[in-house]
Amino acid sequence: KSYSKLFGGYSQRPEDILKTFEEGVCDEMVLLKNIEFASCCEHHMLPFTGRAHIAYVPNGKIIGISKLARLLEIFARRLQIQERIGQQVTEAMDRLLLPHGSACILEAQHSCMTSRGVEKQNSIMCTSSLTGIFKTQPETRQELLQLIKG
Repeated sequence: KSYSKLFGGYSQRPEDILKTFEEGVCDEMVLLKNIEFASCCEHHMLPFTGRAHIAYVPNGKIIGISKLARLLEIFARRLQIQERIGQQVTEAMDRLLLPHGSACILEAQHSCMTSRGVEKQNSIMCTSSLTGIFKTQPETRQELLQLIKG
């Protein structure tokens, strides 16, 4: 049962959860922040945990906000590296939503850093994956970062 939960992302596909809506579509940034997640390092088979901030700027379609957390879970619940989780989240959003841009920023504490190796207890790894206007428009990227801090 434990492994079914920890690695349940292998049996899920983003296409199965990202149902889109065209009613009530906005043209401003949508951000879900401080989403807790847990994953398992593919190199050391040790857990890493943290929080994610996922955003997109709609282009005619939106999704239910809980779907952003579910999308993260699909990729976090696999043997992973943190950098890849963010890339997989933004790639899936870009492919299925066709937004003006998508972003996934992850902050996590890795057991392979805290309980072995260099044993640095307070180290936090931060990674980002930005596409579209989050990558090409500095003002949009800055707005995202301000909303995450606030």
